[in-house]
Amino acid sequence: MVYSSRSLWSETATSDSPRHILTGSHRADVVIIGAGFTGLRAALELSESGLSVVVLEAGDVAHGASGSSGGQVNPIPPFNTPSQFRRLLGTEYAERLTNTYIQSADDLFATIKKYQIDCQARQNGWLRVFHSAKALRKEEVCVKEWNEHGAGIEFIGRSEIERKSGTSAYHSGIITPQGGAVQPLSLSRGLAKAAEQRGVKIYSKSAVLSLDKSEGKWTAKTSIGSVLSDWVIIATNGYTGDLIPGLSKSIIPITSIQIATDPLPEETIGSILPEGHTMSDTRRVIMIARREPDNRIAYGSHGREFGNDTIGGVEWLIKDAERVFPQLRGVNWSYRWGGKVALTEDRLPHLHEPKPGLLVGLGYNGRGVAISNIMGKVLAKRVLGANPNALPFPTSPIMKIPFRSLKKTLEGPAIWFLRLLDYLESR
Repeated sequence: MVYSSRSLWSETATSDSPRHILTGSHRADVVIIGAGFTGLRAALELSESGLSVVVLEAGDVAHGASGSSGGQVNPIPPFNTPSQFRRLLGTEYAERLTNTYIQSADDLFATIKKYQIDCQARQNGWLRVFHSAKALRKEEVCVKEWNEHGAGIEFIGRSEIERKSGTSAYHSGIITPQGGAVQPLSLSRGLAKAAEQRGVKIYSKSAVLSLDKSEGKWTAKTSIGSVLSDWVIIATNGYTGDLIPGLSKSIIPITSIQIATDPLPEETIGSILPEGHTMSDTRRVIMIARREPDNRIAYGSHGREFGNDTIGGVEWLIKDAERVFPQLRGVNWSYRWGGKVALTEDRLPHLHEPKPGLLVGLGYNGRGVAISNIMGKVLAKRVLGANPNALPFPTSPIMKIPFRSLKKTLEGPAIWFLRLLDYLESR
């Protein structure tokens, strides 16, 4: 069944300033394409250093995943471990990237505090629960590696899981203390406000149609305007188009959907995540859950996004939420919405510099709230003169994902198959 989208974040976010469409010719030191977490953090860092910055957004601020994500600030990546980083990148980059991930949540919360951003930020820890004994054995190896680098992850057993989460569906889990949650649309608007207060110009409904370089300068053209600049940053992540040849083929956008309840009475919600942890599990088709300050529950997983602002997969998500939290049976799920997550082939964030003065940062693989902000800061450092070899992300060539079209076509059947495997393991 297909549902019309209704976003909890849109209805509860802090107010936003009206913005204009780009018209006429302009000049800036840096043009940033995309007003999500990556682009806004880069704009803020650059403006703090005295550069003139123009941000061009095809929709409104945080129109894509930044304003529709689950809002969990999870610092540890879902796929790779420090040893896998070493295999993929070598020792030096692996050390940098490991430390970057561990520090990513703290960095974001420090940024929120520095700029006094009103986004319901809370850093109460991230609870990750294991759906099977096999998952537990795998995580024991992963946690050991991360803790050797100072992650401070703690194992907890069934009784503690049930007390902290309110569910008996999982027999063990871990707590990562740096984790937390934000209202992601409010965070995006807060970053935009802080950037604009420092001179950044943000234009909405100003999709860039062409990008050309002549005599050492870049020209970004929209339908009725243009900006001449020394540098261009592409920060479009899962909504990346064909502006840069091959870039959209280097990621696979998948849809993450969320559902949320109305505020619930204490007798219904009282036992669910009572200490304010965010929560996710280790299934292949992952679930995420969080309790809002006004006693709503938000719950998310994979789904489908159709045209005309509609989504699919809501029925399965409600059924799964009621399985994990029987307390929620029969409640009204008033909100449902989705956004695109960008997956890379190696499950690493990608930093590209395809031409002098042109930078790209994308591919956060389900950890975008924290690591995209780091990417924005890193892109700004590169513009300001940092040696590419000294950055935490290696500068890599744009590589098309093999059999990408086939993988996208098979996404739906693959999700159902993975759900079956998760079910069999859970039993």
